[in-house]
Formats: sequence, structure tokens, C-alpha cells
Amino acid sequence: MDLIRILCAVFLPPLGVFLQVGLGKDFWINILLTFLGYIPGIIHAVWVIARK
Repeated sequence: MDLIRILCAVFLPPLGVFLQVGLGKDFWINILLTFLGYIPGIIHAVWVIARK
């Protein structure tokens, strides 16, 4: 299941974070990072998925 989340995190970072933690603080941080730059959103999403 983590492989699916990581693939989602690469293509749609907020979706990968949502699948891992739901609508929590990390999801909204990832939305902001994705809007500011796609790469920071990917890095944050992979970090959240690997951390949990």
C-alpha cells in the first residue's frame, strides 16, 4: 500500500498525504507547499508517507 501512496505523492502530492493522514495539519501544509512549488510538495508528501 505504501507504493501506491508514494506513486500518488509523486503525481498528486496532496492525494498521497490525504491517503496517509486524512485532512490533518500535514495535508494543509502539503497543499500550501504544492501551490508554492511542485517539488517541495512532493518532498513533503514522501517524507510524511515514509515517517508514518
